Amino acid sequence: MPADSETLPKKYHDAVLNWQQQFLPDLEFLQENWDKHFPKDPCFRLCAYREQGICGHIEVGDEAGKPKYRRACEMSPHQANHLLKAVKAQASTEFGSIQQHRLTLTRAQSEQDQFWVLRMMAEELRHGYQMLSVLLNDDWKSLVGQSGEEMVEEILSMKPGSHVLGAFNIDFDSFVDNIVFCALIDRVGKYQLTMQKVSAYQPMAESMPPMLREEAFHLAAGVIPLRRWMQEAARGEIYATPSAIQRTLNKWLPRGLEMFGDERGGASNIKMGFKDLTNQASLDQYYQEVVKMVRDLNLRYLRERLGEIASDDLDKTLLDLEGGQRSREVEPDEILRVPDKGYFRRRGVFAYQMIGSDGRTYSNVVEYQGHLRDTLPESYLASNDFRHYLELLKKVEVGTITKDEAQQRSPQLSRVGGSCPCSKSVRWITEDSSSSVGQSQ
Repeated sequence: MPADSETLPKKYHDAVLNWQQQFLPDLEFLQENWDKHFPKDPCFRLCAYREQGICGHIEVGDEAGKPKYRRACEMSPHQANHLLKAVKAQASTEFGSIQQHRLTLTRAQSEQDQFWVLRMMAEELRHGYQMLSVLLNDDWKSLVGQSGEEMVEEILSMKPGSHVLGAFNIDFDSFVDNIVFCALIDRVGKYQLTMQKVSAYQPMAESMPPMLREEAFHLAAGVIPLRRWMQEAARGEIYATPSAIQRTLNKWLPRGLEMFGDERGGASNIKMGFKDLTNQASLDQYYQEVVKMVRDLNLRYLRERLGEIASDDLDKTLLDLEGGQRSREVEPDEILRVPDKGYFRRRGVFAYQMIGSDGRTYSNVVEYQGHLRDTLPESYLASNDFRHYLELLKKVEVGTITKDEAQQRSPQLSRVGGSCPCSKSVRWITEDSSSSVGQSQ
């Protein structure tokens, strides 16, 4: 379906450009080289898209069949607050992802990998811009007490450590992080956007299809390099070893699972018509998709490692390896494994339970810390994020705090200002009275 495009009023558009100059300074370079790397795709534009012709009636929940809400004032304050949290969280993830990827972008050994991730960052910028458009196209203050201008300033002021979701508060330590993050965390994004296609709030529903089309590329930016790395590793060409990839999978999958919310929740989203799956249902589907992705990576590794081999023999070899048996001179630790759903979790039903990557449970923190040391990237073990997790886990073990209290003490959204040049990005840019939200181009 066709999509309408719109730009924000000048002061907000310029605020985003100011943010981009600090955190995505290579955007112009990407645009200059776009045709070289993406000749079949239209060049990137910083704008918001709204899909035309989508369903105009609420598709799920208590009000199914009624016209979708076009203005926040048509909803109850409870509905508006619930929706607004989701919009702000989505915006936070888009800008937060760029701040993470920029740390290790230059470490890519392949020009193609670097440009693919750079394109992904640019499209995340557009997705954040899209959410700002949703915020600014409506009057939220009468319902939630915060204006669109205040929310834009809040979002553009966020830095790693202050984003809404934990996955976006963790630094990248190598380019392996960039790629595995795309394969796992952007995959969560695909699920979240897909669920919100049915949103009872029309502006949100219209925003999802254009974002989803771009999200497909983001997944490819993760999966395709992983396939190549596994095949190169099978030939002995070492850039990212299966061990390094495995440890990075272990680092990010628990955070991806937590992005679905507590497994026991999500019914209110369906009831109010904002999503069409519960947290548990979407998490389970996501996990099985990761299982299939990892199986594909392992099969590619084995085909490259073993040469000509019948499909049945290949499947049996992988099954033996997954069971811990050496097969055809391949060792079990040469293949990737999907960590257990309860491994290294700090939110949800498995929060602060000492569950190993293989599902084994541990009786004390010392043993579990040793397991985490053996299964997570060494660089991550030295991070503040990991230190904070261990401190809370030790308090849970001795009974100083409960698991629920530990979840509440995990890094939370906080207002950040002052140190970032864009922290006052809305206030110090002069408004152009001729600009207006929703201006068509």
